[in-house]
Amino acid sequence: GIGARSGRDAARHTAGAKRSKYLRRLLRLRHMDFEFALWQMLYLFTSPQRVYRNFHYRKQTKDQWARDDPAFLVLLSVWLCVSTIGFGFVLDMGFFETIKLLLWVVFIDCVGVGLLIATLMWFISNKYLVKQQNRDYDVEWGYAFDVHLNAFYPLLVILHFIQLFFINYVIVSDSVIGYFVGNTLWLIAIGYYIYVTFLGYSALPFLKNTAVLLYPFALLIVLYLISLALGWNFTKMLCSFYKYRVK
Repeated sequence: GIGARSGRDAARHTAGAKRSKYLRRLLRLRHMDFEFALWQMLYLFTSPQRVYRNFHYRKQTKDQWARDDPAFLVLLSVWLCVSTIGFGFVLDMGFFETIKLLLWVVFIDCVGVGLLIATLMWFISNKYLVKQQNRDYDVEWGYAFDVHLNAFYPLLVILHFIQLFFINYVIVSDSVIGYFVGNTLWLIAIGYYIYVTFLGYSALPFLKNTAVLLYPFALLIVLYLISLALGWNFTKMLCSFYKYRVK
């Protein structure tokens, strides 16, 4: 009896069981805690450390680091749709062009790149950052994907929402102020992505040397200074790329 119960408990905590539970909840909107997901989105801007403290609490109560409620993913998808429609409006795209852009942003920029980054970070953290190689101490792939979503949300708001108000009137102009404002927003957005990612992995007590995740800051600042010196306009290049993709 005791052995059978412990076996069933272990089965409920496998990666496959957790994934199945997550996908089942994805189809049940009434079971999602959207209020808590909104709280997380707010604090990812004001105090991201508080968001990761909640991940600690989930580990203690549900024995997993990754989210078991897809409400955050659903709200992020809504944000993607709204901001992409806004982008299509600002870039004077037609209905079908905006739909193409939406599909590109959702399945390539968010999901595709997110799967790639999460898998890469999952491999690197388990291979090089775990203090002791033990099955009881490993980074869940779902947690790595959650860290990406946490870091992607502020980047999305900055580049796909706040930036929209400056594109046509300031950023895409050929003036110095245009590429200064645009590139500075990119600096803040990507810098925030790096910082929130660092917080996500430094929150895991069994990882070491997580400060290395802040090293890309140096490359980011150098690239930013070079872009100002050479007059590169990252936002203008992004707009041209999006228009090319939807043709």
